[in-house]
Parts: sequence; C-alpha cells; structure tokens
Amino acid sequence: MILKHGFKQMLAEANAAIETVAVKDAIAVFGETGYTFIDIREGVERDQGTIPGSAHVPRGFLEFHADPESPAHNPVFSNGDRFILFCASGGRSALAAKTLVDMGFEDVCHVAGGMAAWREADGPID
Repeated sequence: MILKHGFKQMLAEANAAIETVAVKDAIAVFGETGYTFIDIREGVERDQGTIPGSAHVPRGFLEFHADPESPAHNPVFSNGDRFILFCASGGRSALAAKTLVDMGFEDVCHVAGGMAAWREADGPID
C-alpha cells in the first residue's frame, strides 16, 4: 500500500507552519511566567520523567482538551500563556503544535528534539 499522505509529508508540512524552538531557548524560559510546557507523550512515557510543572495532554486527546466547548476541556489551554509542546523526540509535538495552530491557537511552539534533547542539555526533570 502506498499512502497518499505519509508521516514524512505531514511532518514537513507541520514544520513549515509552526515555530520550533531550540532546547536551550526552552530551558532559558523554563520557570518564567507566561509559558506553559505541555507534555503530549503517553502516560507511560511521562512516568520515565518529565519537565517539572508541565501539563500532561496526550496527543490522542489534544483536540478535546484544547477546545473550550469540549466536556474534556483542560483549563490550561485558557490561561493565555505561550504553549511549549514536547514529546520524546520532536515528531509528535510538531504535529500537535500544527493541530493547535489549525484550531486557532497563535502562541504555540515545540521543542526541537523533545525530551531526549532536554535530557541531553541537562534540563530539569521530575
């Protein structure tokens, strides 16, 4: 089977439409007001360590948590902060950031290299 729209194309489109921040820049704003880190990994991955204070919004529930009209709405999406998304290595967070941009969120970015880059840069981990 040949897909008409595979993951490589989807990632390229997402990366063209969103902002990607270097891990050093994400670490630099860690703990400052006005920024919310959002871990879009699955719970089992988060159990292996996460960015302290990050919100947990698994990618599979992102649209439901982000939409204020959804019964599953997560108030973190109404706080007015800049959202910094991360996953394990940067692929899922790029797609998730694109989804939020498509939904109308404007101040969204994702961390290049995800949690792996965060660990390598000695960012704080819970």
